[in-house]
Amino acid sequence: MKRINRIRTWIWKTIVKMILCLFCFTIVQVLALKYINPPFTPDVAWEWAEAIIKNTPDKRPRYVWKDIKAVSPHLRRAVIAAEDQRFLSHNGFDVTEIKNAVSNLIRHGKLRGASTISMQTARSVFLLSSRSVFRKLAEAYYTVLIELFWDKRRIFEMYLNTVDWGTNVTGAEAAAQKYYSKSARHLTSNQAALMTAILPNPHKWSVKHPTQYLKMRQRQIMKNMPQMPLL
Repeated sequence: MKRINRIRTWIWKTIVKMILCLFCFTIVQVLALKYINPPFTPDVAWEWAEAIIKNTPDKRPRYVWKDIKAVSPHLRRAVIAAEDQRFLSHNGFDVTEIKNAVSNLIRHGKLRGASTISMQTARSVFLLSSRSVFRKLAEAYYTVLIELFWDKRRIFEMYLNTVDWGTNVTGAEAAAQKYYSKSARHLTSNQAALMTAILPNPHKWSVKHPTQYLKMRQRQIMKNMPQMPLL
């Protein structure tokens, strides 16, 4: 009996130590990225490795880091207008949008997205794409950490550089080069709004072949852009 108790105690101590180590690792990870620009995201690393293994270099994702000042102010305003208009006022989780999503689910049986820029940043920077419950919990955990240790400008800069902007395209600079053959610095308001309009579904919607719905989204984003803050 004593031996069994000792084994149980050892197991629990080991689990606690592992949890503490994991907690310390994530804190160091988030603190480091407050000052260091990530050379790649988990998804980019995965796709690079997959392309190398399959010997398909044309399918390697584009990833080009740019400081926030090197991104067009039109695009910065467009992203906030389209993705998270309460970005500066919430602490990572938009309670209003969450309530709207729950209400929509109850009324229409459809679950609409309620992800904030902070949540999407946590997902892109630290996690592989997945629909698992674990990924959702990890996303929420990292959202709390980045809101705690980074300021809003750093979160937004990370978002602009790591968000999925289409097949094999990660971040604003790579997207601007692919869709308009120019740097993100030089995007016009029209281009920024259309490029941002595809973000909810960048693998289905096309900047180069916009549907009427996408053009409607573009017009709405352009209408809201002047009222958005410039980070």
